[in-house]
Amino acid sequence: MPGTLYLVPSLLGLVPPENVLPAKTIAVARRLDHFIVENAKPARAFLKAIDPARPLREIEIVEIGGDPPATRGAELIAAAHAGHDLGLLSDAGCPGIADPGALVVAAAHREHVTVVPLVGPSSVLLALMASGMNGQGFTFHGYLPVKPPARVEALRALEAASGRTGHAQLFIETPYRNESLLASIVATCKPSTRLCVAADLTLATESVESRAVVEWKGRNHTRYAKRPAIFVLQA
Repeated sequence: MPGTLYLVPSLLGLVPPENVLPAKTIAVARRLDHFIVENAKPARAFLKAIDPARPLREIEIVEIGGDPPATRGAELIAAAHAGHDLGLLSDAGCPGIADPGALVVAAAHREHVTVVPLVGPSSVLLALMASGMNGQGFTFHGYLPVKPPARVEALRALEAASGRTGHAQLFIETPYRNESLLASIVATCKPSTRLCVAADLTLATESVESRAVVEWKGRNHTRYAKRPAIFVLQA
């Protein structure tokens, strides 16, 4: 019988695993000895935190890679056909959400390997829950363009789409560029458009602020420097 592919949610930062992960998720992850991961270093840190059943050096950790071809999926789950259960692990949060894990899950379905999603934190869903915005219609866009003209154009397009549909628009930024992104939003979007910034979710330093763009003007944006954050916009 082939093994099972378990989708193992990782931590969103340095926090005791039992604070955010159910006992079942931790128990399953502890017993696995084959992992497919976004990057090996954060995967090892996560496994060390949950105290796995085997020594870390005996656990197989295979990286997905930066931009893997679709054909690599079958190779990554080959161990399942030898009867091994596999764990799919993101750098942070839930596999397949804002990471390359969907490639592995799609391959598992094609290869008739059972896929089991485990419960854990998703920064995208936590931010949406806490934003007070439309949780029945929303789009996650990942990263917006870095260059200011393209970023302004993207923000205007997101705001216009939200105005037409009423849907919340979610996006992220590299933490050290949070301040410049906030400045662009305040300068570009309509005063009445709502913006939520959810930072350090699940951590002791967590903060969620949701208010109209006009209310963000003149506020201290430096407090978001170098903090992982999700931005939610709704016109």
